[in-house]
Order: sequence, then C-alpha cells, then structure tokens
Amino acid sequence: MVTALSKPAPQPGDSQVKTAIEENLLSPRFYTTDFDKAANLDLSLEREGLQAMLEEMRADYNRHHFIRDDSFRQGWDHIQGEERQAFIDYLERSCVSEFSGFLLFKELSRKLKGRNPILAEIFSLMARDEARHAGFLNKCMQDFNVSLDLAKLTKNRTYTFFPVEWIIYAVYLSEKIGYWRYILIYRHLEQHPEHRFYPLFNYFESWCQDENRHGDIFKALVRSQPSMWNTWAGRLWSRFFLLSVFATHSLTVHERAKFYEMLGLDATEFDAEVVRKTNDTAARAFPVSLNVDHPEFFPRLERAAARNLKLKELAARSAPGWLTTLRKLPLVLGITGDLLRLYLIPPRDAEALRGTVR
Repeated sequence: MVTALSKPAPQPGDSQVKTAIEENLLSPRFYTTDFDKAANLDLSLEREGLQAMLEEMRADYNRHHFIRDDSFRQGWDHIQGEERQAFIDYLERSCVSEFSGFLLFKELSRKLKGRNPILAEIFSLMARDEARHAGFLNKCMQDFNVSLDLAKLTKNRTYTFFPVEWIIYAVYLSEKIGYWRYILIYRHLEQHPEHRFYPLFNYFESWCQDENRHGDIFKALVRSQPSMWNTWAGRLWSRFFLLSVFATHSLTVHERAKFYEMLGLDATEFDAEVVRKTNDTAARAFPVSLNVDHPEFFPRLERAAARNLKLKELAARSAPGWLTTLRKLPLVLGITGDLLRLYLIPPRDAEALRGTVR
C-alpha cells in the first residue's frame, strides 16, 4: 500500500525508455501458476459455452480497431506538470497490467497445447488481445516521450505464483472491473466531450468489449469447477477476491485522483460506481456478492484509501527509516482493520438470488 516517490514527468524534447517500474503493493504483478493442473481442468460443465466463446474470439471483431488515426498526429506539450505525470502514470500502469495478462495467457497457451486444445487456443487468442492493448498503450506513452522496453521489463520482474483457482477468480474480476472502468469513462466522455483531452478514450468502447469477452471466458471457467462456487471454501475465496480487487481499485483510483479530475470525474464517486457494477456482475459467476449497501462498506474503503495516501506522503518525506516505519504502523494497522471488518460483513447469497439449481 506504500507507493514510492514519483519521478518528475519527462519534459518536451526528453526521451525515456524504461526497463523497470517502481515496485509497490499496488503495482501490477506478473503471475505464474500450476500449468499441469490447468491442463487437466474438467471443462465438461461449460464445454459448449467455451466452444462458442472460442468461435467469437476467432472472429476477432476488434482486429482493425487498435490502429492510431489522425487524431494522434499533434503535439501534447500543452499537458504539463502534475497532469502530465498523472496521465503518464495511468498509461504506464495500464500498459504493464495488459502486458502481464499477455505473458500469463501466452504461457498458459504454450503449456496447454496438445493437452487441453480448447483452453490452449482460447488463451492464445486472449494473449493476442492483451498484446494489442499493451502495444497501443506503449505507443501512447511515446507521445509523452516515455516508453517501456517490455522485453527487458519481462526479465527484470519477479513472478508471483498463484494456484489455478486463484488465477481464475482474480482474472475474472480483473477483466470485469476493467470493463466497467472503460465503459463508464467512455459514456461519461460521450456526455462531456470537453474532457476528452486525448484520443485514447475514443477507443474505450471496443476496448471494454475485449475485457467483457475475456471475463465471460473466466466466468465459464469458474462455473466449470463446482469446488469454486458450490462449497464453503469457494464462498470464502469468492468473498476474499471480491474484497481484494475492490480494495485495490479504491486505493488506486484515489491515488490517481488528478487523472480522474482531468476527465471531469470525482474519484470517490467513480470508484463506488465501478465497485457496485462489478459486484452485481460477479453475482452471475460467484456464489456470493458483497453487501455494498451496508452503511460501513464504502466509508471504510474510503478511509483505507485516505490512509494509503498518508502512507504515500510519509514515503516521500526525508526522515530516518525507523521513524518512518513507526509513523506508518498505525496507518497500516488501520487499513488492515478496515479490510478485516469489511470481510466480516455478511455477504449476499448470489446462488439463492439467481435461483440456481445444480
């Protein structure tokens, strides 16, 4: 939850190729998993649906979408100072997140080839989409004299191991919350075009369609494994990943408040709407959804985000390490306590609300 001190934004005329990014608990991770277990997943409950989604992925409806048009052919030196840095940070984090998905999906495709052909091809096509997104974002960064050397970044990053089930929970929520972020920004800018300060946002409608398709594939993977939704452990893990993803989103959005201000959005209101929409969507896949209407839910998320901003301020100060650690401790404990209290709020039974009978 501690973010390292940001470096000054590159100025017009400067050029910077980055081979590493600053590490903190909110940074996008690179993941690996148990490929043998992934290859042996029993997909029989959702095979028909996965086959249909594979056909849709093969059609590649967005193959001509991610091409820069003439609207990019201009200078962007008028975006300066804090706003320039806020947008570069957004582009960098988004690019790394998309590239992380590409690496995971590509490796899954390679390891599953010949062992689980449907999943192998699906992951290959999702890797195609993620690579397309990452490349497009990296091109956007070059408009601001920054780019990521993604090949070297791959070598410089450590990989986090997640069990297959955790990957499925986490990626499903990541894709669906990404969908709601993109579509809500797109709809807002349709109504307020004066805040569309860069052409990237014109692409968000088709972009979110990719996110939605990927999320639907992982929804099918969740439902193909009854242990992930029809057991007490599945219910507990669903709650855990819902809260983890929502908390990460809240902390990140509030760190990027300046970026959302540039779009004419209030960070707190935007965060709450994305969480609500994603929570409703997740109830179609998970056995539970979080009670976001509980009077403590959003106030505790907002308090955790405020404490995280104070941690960021402490990290930027010049002070002895022991003193900084001492000052951070009550903030870290406060965030931990808020998240624990949120986890203990009784969830809603999504299976009962759907009337699902299995």
